[in-house]
Amino acid sequence: MRMRPKVSVVGAGNVGASVAQYTVEKELADVVLVDIIKGLPHGKALDLLHAGPIHGYDSQLIGSNDYGPTGESDIVVITAGLARKPGMSRDDLLFKNAEIMGAVVDQVAARSPSAILIVVANPLDAMTYLAWKKSGFPTERVVGMAGILDSARFRTFVALELGVSVENVSAFVLGGHGDTMVPLPRYCTVAGIPITELLSKEQIDAIVDRTRHGGAEIVNLLKAGGAYYAPGAAVTEMIEAILKNKKKILPCATYLNGEYGIKGLYVGVPVKLGRGGVEQVIEVKLRPEEQAAFEKSAESVRELVKKLKL
Repeated sequence: MRMRPKVSVVGAGNVGASVAQYTVEKELADVVLVDIIKGLPHGKALDLLHAGPIHGYDSQLIGSNDYGPTGESDIVVITAGLARKPGMSRDDLLFKNAEIMGAVVDQVAARSPSAILIVVANPLDAMTYLAWKKSGFPTERVVGMAGILDSARFRTFVALELGVSVENVSAFVLGGHGDTMVPLPRYCTVAGIPITELLSKEQIDAIVDRTRHGGAEIVNLLKAGGAYYAPGAAVTEMIEAILKNKKKILPCATYLNGEYGIKGLYVGVPVKLGRGGVEQVIEVKLRPEEQAAFEKSAESVRELVKKLKL
């Protein structure tokens, strides 16, 4: 009888491998890494296994080119998909990644009918909607990782600007994962103090703008591929909240059924994450201009979903 939970990570590229690394380092679960490239998941799994004696974890890792070993997973993280290249919009990725996502979900949903799916592939909100549709799972067991990453970028820039610990900075970002995301400065605090008391409007506007383009900034610097350390860390925070039933409030892409005035769409909002997946959608009051920005963001997600003709 297996004692540790099982997390399967589909896609053994940089994001998937980072998720596997952080998950075993925290001994949250045993990990199955799946990828179509021969030898890649096996090599990365074995390498991480060798780090166990040094880092002091006993979690097991296996690599596979097929989905057999993923059976009965507690969580399946789907990172598989093409990465954005410089000059490429998230929408360019839509159809190619939709094809990949559909094929992956068919495989994992059949083998792990009770799993929680965490979607990481872009365009994030539309891919999460697709995964929900294809899996037939209840909405609370299909969730997208975006807001935690965007909020972490926001928190980083605030901490740098003020010269304070990132641990003091709380923030969350609403809306679709992309250029229309909605950072909310008045809900961002440093040790409980709103940043609107600590920074000028110009400073805040610059931070918001840099947050919106945080992913693109990294893509342009790396020249090949995108961010992976912070996305991997963000996914791992979700895995920990779910497996430890922490009831942690985190911004994630979740299905809205009238909350925030949006119905029938996956968009980023604060949710309570626990063993059941998304256990509650947290609704905060938005000012008219914030609501308008949120609706504009949701509309851009709706356009993508329409293109998928699900």
